[in-house]
Amino acid sequence: MITLDQIDQKAASTLEGYLVRKDLVRTFSRQFPVPTYVVEFLLGRYCASTDQDEIAEGLEIVQRQLQDRTVKAGDEELFKSRARENGPVKIIDLITARLDAKTDSYLATIPSLRLTDARIEAELVSKHERMLTGGFYAEISLAYDSIIAQEKNGRPFGVHSLREIQLSKRDVLDILAEARKSFSSEEWKDFLLRSIGIEPAGLTERQKNALLLRMVPFVERNYNLVELGPRGTGKSHLFQQVSPYAHLISGGKATVARMFVNNSTGQRGLVCQYDVVCFDEVSGVSFDQKDGVNIMKGYMESGEFSRGKESIRADGSIVLIGNFDVDVEHQQRIGHLLGPMPPEMRDDTAFMDRIHAFLPGWDVPKISKELLTNHFGLVSDFLSECWSQTRNQSRISLLQNRVFFGGALSGRDTNAVNKTVSGLIKLMHPGTANDIPEEDLEWAVRIALEARRRVKEQQKRIGAAEFRNTHFSYVMGTDGVEKFVSTPELQSENSIGGDPLEPGQVWSISPGGGEEHPGLYRIEINEGPGSGVKILNKPVPTAFRESMGFAEQNLYARSLQLVGDKDPRHHEFTAQLRAFDASKSGAKLGMASLVALCTSLLKKSVRGGLIIVGEINLGGSIEPVHNPVSIAEIAVEKGATALLMPVACRRQLFDLSDDMATKIDIQFYLDARDALLKAMVE
Repeated sequence: MITLDQIDQKAASTLEGYLVRKDLVRTFSRQFPVPTYVVEFLLGRYCASTDQDEIAEGLEIVQRQLQDRTVKAGDEELFKSRARENGPVKIIDLITARLDAKTDSYLATIPSLRLTDARIEAELVSKHERMLTGGFYAEISLAYDSIIAQEKNGRPFGVHSLREIQLSKRDVLDILAEARKSFSSEEWKDFLLRSIGIEPAGLTERQKNALLLRMVPFVERNYNLVELGPRGTGKSHLFQQVSPYAHLISGGKATVARMFVNNSTGQRGLVCQYDVVCFDEVSGVSFDQKDGVNIMKGYMESGEFSRGKESIRADGSIVLIGNFDVDVEHQQRIGHLLGPMPPEMRDDTAFMDRIHAFLPGWDVPKISKELLTNHFGLVSDFLSECWSQTRNQSRISLLQNRVFFGGALSGRDTNAVNKTVSGLIKLMHPGTANDIPEEDLEWAVRIALEARRRVKEQQKRIGAAEFRNTHFSYVMGTDGVEKFVSTPELQSENSIGGDPLEPGQVWSISPGGGEEHPGLYRIEINEGPGSGVKILNKPVPTAFRESMGFAEQNLYARSLQLVGDKDPRHHEFTAQLRAFDASKSGAKLGMASLVALCTSLLKKSVRGGLIIVGEINLGGSIEPVHNPVSIAEIAVEKGATALLMPVACRRQLFDLSDDMATKIDIQFYLDARDALLKAMVE
């Protein structure tokens, strides 16, 4: 018996009748040949309680029903015989139907009984159209007619009645929205993860975010998601087992008729029938027609496809999932991260541009026993019904005047990010609530920008010049600070990436001197109320204290030229020097320190990939650098793309080799103001 924690108790008090213990689901789903949501449907009907006795009683009923109504391999003839001898039998199975033009009637297929020609009334088929495309799980009542059996080509088995295995109530979203008010945001994330069977206790923030991003296609119309990663992380489980509104296509040929529309009959395809169509093992997927990928590209862009002159709209989301055969670092070395896609999609930047988010499958933990929850979660059919109903809403309007995106985002980027944010907010705040807390909105914006930027980085790797600028940024509110979002797999914390740093952070190289070699440093400064500069390093390197002192005095003396109407004397600056090489003295870093002080005060970032070199004197003049060539070579070796040096170094740099000169953009400054303007992001 598990002990109920705070989340269980809140859920039990607000969602009574819609909860199920997820460990009960696992006991049945392995015994019987049906998906998880079928088992949960029955458990939800008989075991939606926290009372142990009621659960035990309900379990017996569910066990009996699954035993009596699911057909195990080898029992087909037994069920058929029962239908003949005892009258209609009830079974739980996947039912599909087709039109038989010869007899002008519909025929149902019930795979577990190996029946392909059971009679079914036209009214039943028109009431449940999904049985004409991929079919669905239902409780089927099957009858046998001995008179028809004696006719020539008679079809004695007929579907008497059926009941879909999914929720029939329509006001479920209001119930969920009301229950959400009792939970904090973190608790609600954990509760959602438990509802799909995952125990969030041991997960990191990034792992939780990746699993929540996986749910967005269920709540957002026409959402295109790619997830590539290692095997065994439960990629297809969510799309196959949790919701009856999702359909999984396992590798192999996908026909245009089945996906979109059958031109001869006009029968609508999977994207019209389901909320989510997921391609599993995407590397093996191909279309039966040459223009299949083009039709899919058109659909992913506009949500439309045509049949002759008629244009058909659908709102099914497309999910592409596949496996890496190698790790992420190696995949980036040998190509790009969309490498496992089929050849016709792999290097097509136009196809990539239609992907709204690239979920980092390598951030999702492998599914193990410890990762599966024993706590309460929402019954799958209730959850999937809520998700399906939220698709009719859009939360993009919430971003108006609250979030502003940087100039690197194109129209398609903004659209993709908007859709991801809308989906994440719908998961976190179901219903129509508009008072979304700032931190939840920023959480969604950061995930959305990173997932879209990952797509853009792969386009850039393929070599398309138009995708060169990938520095995605956002500003919260009208007077917020511009923040940049990077993709962690591209760079490590300690290397000079191409992304702008936080305000107050600057890369610099000390020219060394005496016994010490040149070395790479990062200066990090925060500002707050107070006065003066406090250096956190213990002990403070003497040479660095001197450089920082020069920078501080220059900031006070020239504050009007450097930071305008902000008065630096009314701010306290805390500084930290981080050394990345053997040299630790931090000598002659005055100009970089001054730029760091100014940008922390102005709340502006320094350009990505930039190193600032040079020492400033108390009077504001710039000291000459004695070894600019070796500094430029170190900058290239450390991965910098730009170097800002005193103009006096220009002549000495004639000795820099052609090879080095082509790898880095060297710029010169005349004085402190010139250096600051050239260092900051435009």
